[in-house]
Amino acid sequence: MPTIAVIGAGITGVSTAYALLEHGYDVTVVEQQRYAAMETSFANGGQLSASNAEVWNHWSTILKGVKWMLRRDAPLLMNPAPSWHKYSWLAEFVSNISRYRENTVATTRLAIAARKYMFEIAEREHIDFDHVRRGILHVCWDKTGFDHATKVNDMLVEGGLDRRPVTAAEIAAIEPALNGHFHGGFYTPSDSTGDIHKYTTRLAQACTRRGGAFLYDATVTRIEQRDRFRLTYSALCAGGQSAELAIESDGIVVCAGSHSRDIAAMLGDRLNIYPVKGYSITVDLNDPSAQAAAPWVSILDDRAKIVTSRLGAGRFRVAGTAEFNGLNRDIRDDRVRPLIEWTRTLFPGVTTNRVVPWAGLRPMMPNMMPRVGKGRAPGVFYNTGHGHLGWTLSAATSAILVQAVAAELPVDRLAA
Repeated sequence: MPTIAVIGAGITGVSTAYALLEHGYDVTVVEQQRYAAMETSFANGGQLSASNAEVWNHWSTILKGVKWMLRRDAPLLMNPAPSWHKYSWLAEFVSNISRYRENTVATTRLAIAARKYMFEIAEREHIDFDHVRRGILHVCWDKTGFDHATKVNDMLVEGGLDRRPVTAAEIAAIEPALNGHFHGGFYTPSDSTGDIHKYTTRLAQACTRRGGAFLYDATVTRIEQRDRFRLTYSALCAGGQSAELAIESDGIVVCAGSHSRDIAAMLGDRLNIYPVKGYSITVDLNDPSAQAAAPWVSILDDRAKIVTSRLGAGRFRVAGTAEFNGLNRDIRDDRVRPLIEWTRTLFPGVTTNRVVPWAGLRPMMPNMMPRVGKGRAPGVFYNTGHGHLGWTLSAATSAILVQAVAAELPVDRLAA
């Protein structure tokens, strides 16, 4: 059978490995961290959100970015320091504004399709990931925000999503714990939330049971192609010593998040992924009153660029913001503080004395669409660049990716 090396053990890499294993491939996953799901898939917003499928390629995004450039607590923050990578990405971002509607509708359809794949996998492999299926409530503070959300809703509905407008009174009925004076909003009952880290690590365990291999503490340093691929990696061995090792494979799938750009360069491809930093806090609901005061319905506040998810009875996740600052994972207090203040304002009964902050890098393509399919060289494939919708889309993009691999490297090709 063909052997495939998957680079990256985040949600997309592990989902890709699982899909390949199901189709009969011999799969080895190479991951630079010590465990699966330790980077962007560690503590994201937790939403499985077709309702958040709107791409960001819009002139209003540019105007907000300029307006907020000098605000350290801005929902969208850009480091103005010169960077060819950043400014080339922004130029391509602007060039894709004309595809805003087309790409939003396409992303919606992909997100809806992904649900079926993911829920079937979770049931088949008995994966418990604090899944809450109570929908996502998008709140609008004023008429301007509601009018924009109405235009977005038209695109989401065109993509096949069941999403409806709700009044301020209906918002209060859908989620009584929510405190605020809203103009209105939109509710998507078919969306859901959960713990991405739990899901990904348990899916990795399912891959191992199905015969997949994982190489951890392994950083890819070189890729050569002759009859087969030779992938050289620096491995951290016992005693903290590093060694240069190698594996061979018939094909390579790049699922390395923000690192995919460098891996693609080794393979002769240009992949203009930019790391857009997001922050989250996980609030420990350590008493019955805090548990009662936290919402079960997921919230999306477009004005603050903040989302929430309930992770079982005892945890509450609040996430958001977008920061263009390169490969920078620093957790800044001035970026975390707005998440805490937002939580205190909208859910005053939730105690925030035990809060775990986190920052991760969303791997974003300039058109906000994932890169799925063949690379330039035979045997090279990509499933990466999912941005803020990695968990939402990865089950569907992995199914698409497997079809591309099968067309070039059918399972019976080498055995024939």
